[in-house]
Amino acid sequence: MQVLSVTPEIFPLIKTGGLADVTGALPIALAGKGVAMRTLIPGYPVVMGAFKKKKAVYQYPLLQGGKAAVHAVQIAGLDLFVLDAPHLFDRPGGPYGNATGADWPDNWRRFAALSQAGGDIAGGAISGYQPDIVHAHDWQSAMTLAYMRYGKAVGIPSLITVHNLAFQGQFGAGIFGELGLPAVAMALDGVEYYGGVGFLKAGLQAAWAITTVSPTYAQEIRSAEFGMGLDGLINMRSTDLYGIVNGIDVDIWNPETDKHLVATYSAATLEARRANRTAVEDRFGLERDDSPIVCVVSRLTWQKGMDILAAVVDGVVAAGARLAILGSGDAGLEGALLAAAARHRGRIGVVVGYDEGLSHTMQGGCDAIIIPSRFEPCGLTQLYGLRYGCVPIVARTGGLADTIIDANEAAISAGVATGFQFAPNNAGALLHAIRRLVDAHASAATWQSIQRQGMKADVSWDKSAEKYVELYRLLLSKRAA
Repeated sequence: MQVLSVTPEIFPLIKTGGLADVTGALPIALAGKGVAMRTLIPGYPVVMGAFKKKKAVYQYPLLQGGKAAVHAVQIAGLDLFVLDAPHLFDRPGGPYGNATGADWPDNWRRFAALSQAGGDIAGGAISGYQPDIVHAHDWQSAMTLAYMRYGKAVGIPSLITVHNLAFQGQFGAGIFGELGLPAVAMALDGVEYYGGVGFLKAGLQAAWAITTVSPTYAQEIRSAEFGMGLDGLINMRSTDLYGIVNGIDVDIWNPETDKHLVATYSAATLEARRANRTAVEDRFGLERDDSPIVCVVSRLTWQKGMDILAAVVDGVVAAGARLAILGSGDAGLEGALLAAAARHRGRIGVVVGYDEGLSHTMQGGCDAIIIPSRFEPCGLTQLYGLRYGCVPIVARTGGLADTIIDANEAAISAGVATGFQFAPNNAGALLHAIRRLVDAHASAATWQSIQRQGMKADVSWDKSAEKYVELYRLLLSKRAA
């Protein structure tokens, strides 16, 4: 089975969040299941610099304002099509904006070009390659499905995975004339969205199937609260909606082999975590004692619930826990957390920024990790926590609810608890969860039971990949019918 994946990010080449982890790991997980996935990605400078031999398999005299070519390459075990369009992608900064974080004003053009290339490849533009299915990811590649619908690939099955419905790619109606779509596409059942053009909306409308990255999030986005204005369309497509939990790369995230750790360990050698704990204490300036270290590795934003955490930091310290925080984002939240660290020297430590190696050390040395997101389509951080015996404390939403078994009295007695859930998502409920954690941590037997149960959880891509294969087969059967 040949599947074309279209995405703006892929690990290990270009990553801003969990999307890249998914699109990088899924092809490898599918390879042993009879699925050959090739991925179309933009030719950002870091991508173009990753390969020397350029073999153009398709060329555009003109694509959204300039010459472009598609190269077929293999990098890091991934089969890739790279859209080399220097006028769109050869820029400094991140994939979506400049070094200051401001979005490129022509992002609509950049990702329309990516999607147009995806639609052309789906339609057989590249000699010798014809995908059976096209799999798009998020708004940046969602228009691929619109180009397919109104072009040569109208009969090819397609699906779109929504990694975060909050990011929709909404643009003014004035861009429509430059998209290269027929006039009929600018309609309610096409790409039109509240008088403008909606990239994600267009993909949701055209896809044969819609997936989200957890079953709970698939249900949540059918509500007005989580639907972000698209709940009406999603409910209309509800019979084609599926929730499939993400996995993680268990070779990269493996406490037995992780080179970022001071000391490696397994569920049978949890005492070896102490060396990593000491490293965390040193890095964050924390006092050395037996109280639990609760960490945060996150963007410091409203969506991630960091304002809720900021409201309870004094209570966390009073409850007997220490805090180690790694992240960046909203300046006000950064300031509030830094002020808390100044008030509670030795009990709270903050590192502003992001450090991949340090994030591994924190998972390997801290006792627990807080994820108080207001909404979380899947979340990978809690899966890393399970794998490393860093017990997750999570808001009961989206993939967090699907992947963590709350350590209530019955679950602890049965030996199945893997973390702590809290609801509603407010300061009082979070603080109550912290107190429950501190109480559980006081019993070494209880705490190690929770750690070991979490470390037994299957957080690999294997089961999730099987579900994607099942969905691909279902779509192919619909085509045959």
